[in-house]
Amino acid sequence: MTYEQRAAHTKAFQEDRFGMFIHWGLYAIPARTPGAEWFKFHDKTSNEDYQKYFDEFNPVHYNPKEWAALAKRAGMKYAVLTTKHHDGFCLFDSKFTDYTAVNTPAGRDLVREYVDAFRAEGIKVGFYYSVIDWYHDDYPIVDGNHPMREDEEFKARPRNWENYLTYMHNQVRELCTNYGQIDVFWFDYSYGEMTGEKWEATKLVNMIRELQPTAVIDNRLGGNCLSAEPEVYAGDFYSPEQIIPAEGCLDELGRPVPWEACITLNDYWGYVSQDQNYKSAQIVVRMLIECVSKGGNLLINVGPTAKGEFPKGTVKVFEEVAEWMHQNSDSIYGCGKADLPKPEWGRYTQRGNKLYAHIFERGTAAFRFDGLKDKVKKARLLMDGSERVLFEPWYGTKYQSGAFIDLGTADLPDPLATVVELELL
Repeated sequence: MTYEQRAAHTKAFQEDRFGMFIHWGLYAIPARTPGAEWFKFHDKTSNEDYQKYFDEFNPVHYNPKEWAALAKRAGMKYAVLTTKHHDGFCLFDSKFTDYTAVNTPAGRDLVREYVDAFRAEGIKVGFYYSVIDWYHDDYPIVDGNHPMREDEEFKARPRNWENYLTYMHNQVRELCTNYGQIDVFWFDYSYGEMTGEKWEATKLVNMIRELQPTAVIDNRLGGNCLSAEPEVYAGDFYSPEQIIPAEGCLDELGRPVPWEACITLNDYWGYVSQDQNYKSAQIVVRMLIECVSKGGNLLINVGPTAKGEFPKGTVKVFEEVAEWMHQNSDSIYGCGKADLPKPEWGRYTQRGNKLYAHIFERGTAAFRFDGLKDKVKKARLLMDGSERVLFEPWYGTKYQSGAFIDLGTADLPDPLATVVELELL
């Protein structure tokens, strides 16, 4: 895929800008640190000891319609669910293992319900799939990245790597063929020698391209997504974790590369009962604005409980984000980086001749937009559509390149982020 082809292939994904990540599985039952979804690794838990969580997994309050409705209110355009995490447990029905939600007390395909619910709300559907698997008998212990890394008897057991590859590819084929159109494939993760063609990654990606030609794929099968000529399996977008790149993402030739920052809402990906360290709605909104201002997406995570509900702290934050997005989403969807320096008071996003000033800090007196004198046709406060008159205060002669408006209040009208839409000439 050429650079131009990748840009066209990811255009809709980049315009959506805001997504929901959902980490859910058996680890929601122990729901503790260290590790959360890495609990099995940190506790060096055998399959036999982990089995008790499989035997009791019964999310009696799981209602993905409520999840999807909240995602829609919060302005999220796509979602990504962990169909299988590193522990090998599958939320979907699979012909290639019994280690699925269908064989727990839940007794059904939980991925099917997720897909149907989110599609019904018009939200695009994504699947996370872990290419490593601590449950499968043929997955090797190649380093210290396995729960049984200190069990010499377990490590000595014979394994057939080709069997595991066949299993993994077969499951990805199931996900490609059993659920209709899939918009995002989010693989996790390559490390050390376990990368690239170790997964037969070219073959895997070509299968996805054939069965789901419109899907975008992340970069975690391996390869260099930022190369001028990336490998087939290098992915359609770059996926920095728990960080927003300082200047966005560029390839070796300095060209923008599609990217998405995946970030937890509190401290852990999977549900941890005592983790109440939620980011505020203001932080989430400003992270989203920062990503868009640098040409990227934000994928914000939630870890549902063992009963299948979003934690109350998550719901509270998302509802507050929803209020802001209801009034200000024009400054997010389809927007990207503006051809202006970062202002001292916040950030710009832009779509066509609409420039959006996201104001985080209140200045004194009139509000100044440097470099925009005689370049703005009109201005309005995006949250209510009210006009803001362009004028030149008596002290404006000291700022010959600036355009000025009066916000009309001593405090910012919206403490999360006040957005002024500037229509450029």
